[in-house]
This record gives sequence, C-alpha cells and structure tokens, in this order.
Amino acid sequence: MDNLLTPLDLTKRGLMRAGNTKEAIDAFLSLLLGSTCGECPIDPQFGFIFNNMRFEIFNEREGVIYNSMPTDDDAENDLYNKKISGNSKNFNTFATELRAVIIKYEPRLENVTATMSYIREERKVYVTVTGIIVDTKEKYQYDTILNIWN
Repeated sequence: MDNLLTPLDLTKRGLMRAGNTKEAIDAFLSLLLGSTCGECPIDPQFGFIFNNMRFEIFNEREGVIYNSMPTDDDAENDLYNKKISGNSKNFNTFATELRAVIIKYEPRLENVTATMSYIREERKVYVTVTGIIVDTKEKYQYDTILNIWN
C-alpha cells in the first residue's frame, strides 16, 4: 500500500509520501481529529464530532459540555451527555465516538481503542489512540493534545 500523506501535499516529484505506515496513519488521525463533522461536503460525517462543540462551555463539575440552548432534538442533546474524559470501552464518552470514526475511516488499524483525559488546570484534553497496524501486525499508538477553546 502506498503511504500518501493526508492532507495531500504536492511536491515537484508528485504527491508527498510518508516514510512508513505509522507516519501515514499519524497524519491521517491528525487530520481526522482536527476536522469538524460537516466540514467536508463530499462526506459530511467525516471528522470528530467533539470539534463541533468548540463554541460550547465545559461543565467541569459534571465532566460534560454544558448545553446552553437545549432543544427537543434528542440526537443533539445526546452529545451534551457524553463525558469528555473516558475511554472507548465506556459507554457515553467522546472517546467512544472517536473510536467509531477511526474504525470507519482508517482501515489500516484494527483493535482500536481511544482514551481522552481532560486536565482542567491545563485546559487540555490528552488523546491516546492504540491499535494494531493491519499489514505488519505491529502495535500502534498515537498521542496528541487538544487545546480547549474556552
């Protein structure tokens, strides 16, 4: 499999390629985590739904995002009940949402788990994604930090 970097980057020699599969997966996960759902017209579901909440207020006492304008739309209200910190084995966390979107869009990984930890004092969310690279069966880990917007 050719490891094209995403987002695509043109060079004099053609499309930029990653040095290895891990580097290519890292670049793709960075793109996925930085995209909001609805941002890509071809696939409105592409992205991480957590980013759609960037203008909302954190309810630090409850560990959720505060719903300042409740509606009768159950799908939207469900996002306000998801815990910011947690792992993908727990029900009703943003980590579960992250795992689902990675499974959908990143076929080079299997046995994916995701963990998100919100550190209030730092105003950051630490994200860890682990799995197995399908082609090589090597263990995979991706770590990043999301800065909180409010």
